[in-house]
Amino acid sequence: MARWFLRLGAAGLTVSGLYAATRVDPNDIGLVRIGRAVATTAVISYDYIVSLRGLEYGTDKYESIKSQVHRRSARHLLDLCRANRGTFIKVGQHLGGLDYLLPEEYTSTLKILHSQAPQSSLHDVQQVIQEDLGKEVTQLFASFDEAPLGTASWAQVHKVVLHDGRTVALKVQHPKVQRQCAKDIILMEVLVHSVSWLFPDFSFAWLVDETKKNVPLELDFLKEGHNTEVVAEMFKHFQFLKVPKIHWDLSTSRVLAMEFIDGGQVNDREYMRQNGIDVNEISQNLGKLYSEMIFVNGFVHCDPHPGNVLVRKAPRTNKVEIVLLDHGLYQDVEIRIKAAKYLSSINELLNNVPRQMLLLLKTNDLLRGIETSLQTRASASSFITMSRCCVRAVSRYEKDASKSWYGRLKISLAEALVLWQISLHEILLWVKASSAWRWVSGNWAHEQPLQ
Repeated sequence: MARWFLRLGAAGLTVSGLYAATRVDPNDIGLVRIGRAVATTAVISYDYIVSLRGLEYGTDKYESIKSQVHRRSARHLLDLCRANRGTFIKVGQHLGGLDYLLPEEYTSTLKILHSQAPQSSLHDVQQVIQEDLGKEVTQLFASFDEAPLGTASWAQVHKVVLHDGRTVALKVQHPKVQRQCAKDIILMEVLVHSVSWLFPDFSFAWLVDETKKNVPLELDFLKEGHNTEVVAEMFKHFQFLKVPKIHWDLSTSRVLAMEFIDGGQVNDREYMRQNGIDVNEISQNLGKLYSEMIFVNGFVHCDPHPGNVLVRKAPRTNKVEIVLLDHGLYQDVEIRIKAAKYLSSINELLNNVPRQMLLLLKTNDLLRGIETSLQTRASASSFITMSRCCVRAVSRYEKDASKSWYGRLKISLAEALVLWQISLHEILLWVKASSAWRWVSGNWAHEQPLQ
C-alpha cells in the first residue's frame, strides 16, 4: 500500500513540476494538491513502519530512532504546508502550538509557520478589494501601502489612508482560500482516517473536526468584525484594553477595515523598556483580561500569540494600553467551571475533555510564553489573578445552585478564606522577590556555620 501511495504521490509531484514550468500556479490544480498530500502521508507512514520495525518498544535505541523519524516527518509536513498553503498552513500552525500533545520534534519544526505565512501579490489583493467593494483602490483610498504590515494563513493586512485622512488597517483575504478550503478539509479527513487505519494509536481525527467547525467562522470577516465589537463592549470596564473600531462601510466577508493602531508586540521587552512600559503591569493586566474571558464571560479569544496582542502608550492620555487584534475565533466556553477542576489532572484527561479545553490550554501556554519573554513569571501575577477569578466563578456557580441562605453564607465565607490565602501567598512572593529579602537571606546563609 505504501508503494502505491508513493507512486500516486510521485505522479502528483510530477504534475506539479510541469505546471510550475508553464507558470501556472500549482495550487489551482486539485490533482497537484492531492498528490503532494498523499505523497507526504505515504512517505511519513512508510518511514515509521520501516524505521521502527523489529525494535523493542521503550528501549533507548527505539526512542532514539523514533525521535529521528519524528524530526524527518515534521520537516516533510512543514514542506507540505508551505506548498499547499491556505488551510494546510492554518492546521500546521495549530499543530505547532500543541506542545502538550505532540512530540517536541513536531512542535518546534511547525512553529516556523507562524512567521512564514504566504503573501499574495498586490494584483491579487487589489482584485479582491475591487470585487468585494465595487471600486478601484484609488477611488477608495488616498494612499495604499503596497508592502503588507503582516501576513497570515488566511489573509494579509495593508495600511491605507482614507480620503478624509483617517488611517485604516485593511485585512484582505487571500483570493483562493475560500475556494480551496472545503476540498482541503475533505482531503485531510481522508488522509487522517487512512493513517488511523495504519496506526490505531494515532488519534487526531478531532483536529479535522475542529477545523471543519472553525474554518468557516474564521473565513467570514464580518463575523470577526462582530466579535470585535462584542469584546469591546464586554470589557469596556478595563481602561487598559484597546480594541480597534470597525469601518463597516469598507468591510465584507473577505475584506475587513479597522482602526489602525500602532504598538509593540506583547513579548517585546526592549520595546517596553524604550517606551517606559512596566512589564509587570502588562503581565497582570493580561491575567485579568483572560481570567474574565475564561471564568466570568465564557467568551475566549483563542489566538493570543504575540502578533495579535500589542502594547503601547495611548497618544492622548499616555496611559499604557493592551491592544487586542484578530477576533476571528472565539469559543463560548460552557466549561469555564470545569476548567478549574480539570487543570490539575489534565494529562490523564486530555483525550476525554471537551475540545474547547484544548483551546484553553493553548491560550494558557501562549500567555505563559509571553510571561517568559517578559521575565515576569517569578511573580506569578497572571496565575494569581486567574486563580482569584476562578474561585469567584466557582463560588458564584455554587451559590446559584444552593437553595438556602445558610448554604450561600457558608460558600461566601469559604470564598473569602481562599481569596485571603491567595492574597497572603501573593504577599509572600512579593517579599521573596524584594531586594531586602535577598539581602537578609544572603546574610543569614553567610552566617551559618559549616557542618
